[in-house]
Amino acid sequence: MWLGADHPVDAANLDERATAVWSGRELAVVVPTLNERANIPVLIERLHDVLDGTDWEVVFVDDDSRDDTAELVRAIAQRDPRVRCVQRIGRRGLSSACIEGILATSAPIVAVMDADLQHDETLLPRMFAAVRDDDIDIAVASRYVPGGSSDLGTGRARISGLATRLSRLIVKADIADPMSGFFMLRRPAFDEAVRRMSGQGFKILLDLFASAPRPLRFREFAFRFRQRQFGESKLDSMVAWEYLMLIADKLVGHIVPVRFVLFALIGTFGVLVNLIVLRLSLGAGMRFAAAEIVATLAAMVSNFLLNNRLTYRDRRLKGWRLARGMVTFCIGCSIGAVANVGIAAQVFGGGRSWWLAGLAGAAIGAVWNYAIASTYTWGRAR
Repeated sequence: MWLGADHPVDAANLDERATAVWSGRELAVVVPTLNERANIPVLIERLHDVLDGTDWEVVFVDDDSRDDTAELVRAIAQRDPRVRCVQRIGRRGLSSACIEGILATSAPIVAVMDADLQHDETLLPRMFAAVRDDDIDIAVASRYVPGGSSDLGTGRARISGLATRLSRLIVKADIADPMSGFFMLRRPAFDEAVRRMSGQGFKILLDLFASAPRPLRFREFAFRFRQRQFGESKLDSMVAWEYLMLIADKLVGHIVPVRFVLFALIGTFGVLVNLIVLRLSLGAGMRFAAAEIVATLAAMVSNFLLNNRLTYRDRRLKGWRLARGMVTFCIGCSIGAVANVGIAAQVFGGGRSWWLAGLAGAAIGAVWNYAIASTYTWGRAR
């Protein structure tokens, strides 16, 4: 191998020297974190105990925790070469964090588990042996095979059961727990699927199975889901929404981006907001021009807030970024409105019907607004 005429490199020599210094990790454990500082030392100690005799590393992917989780991981990494930290700024999401963590390691076998100590790390050696030695692509720690337990309340158990049934829309494999967040896989299986994965929400295993270009060979291992010891659960009321978005993305995302569909639906809701505010403003005695300005601004603000909450939840803006994002969104939508009117007028002037002209203008305006929002308003959040 040569890196240029002035810098010849002997590939064999380089490989021999690298092997002498670094044998490479057999296994990487990827752990997404958000405000899990108290759990980090405990988890690392447990990994040392159960993976003794295995050449492993743990990659913590931290979504800019406010409790200095990343700083603690880096401090531990100064003393423990098995520990690594990937810190992400301006974006969140368990699935996307796992994807980045897997991409950040060269290990041929990768495990994914939570930082909250609810996953049973004692399963890791058995899962590793199965993936390494047997003819499977992935080992899944399952709550729903004999010997497993989720310890969920009745309500959450019903929701989990419904989510599992919905997953059958996009996953045909006969897997008992496609919602598990604790699994281990061969790197080639991940590499085959990663460019098709949506990276949305919390259910990366479901995303992986739905995105694989071929049926994955898997084995499930029973495990009992533990109670959280430290910190607070990151699952909020929007988890169900993110799950539905993942299902929708796998069903129709190859035809039209789900973000665009949602963006357009929220834009349609904005029209209703515009009309309601316009009617109320006129009823309050405002002149039409002033009332229309107020109504338009109200529609833009409502669209921005809903998109920030729903469409771009994984990039949602807070603090001063929220204010800046609202400004860029309103400016972009204003330009889109001008484009809407211009295109509609041109189509109508060409002898087309009024409704066709209106649809053409609305379509151009929607695409423009979506492009500006994705590139500038929420694109910078990444």
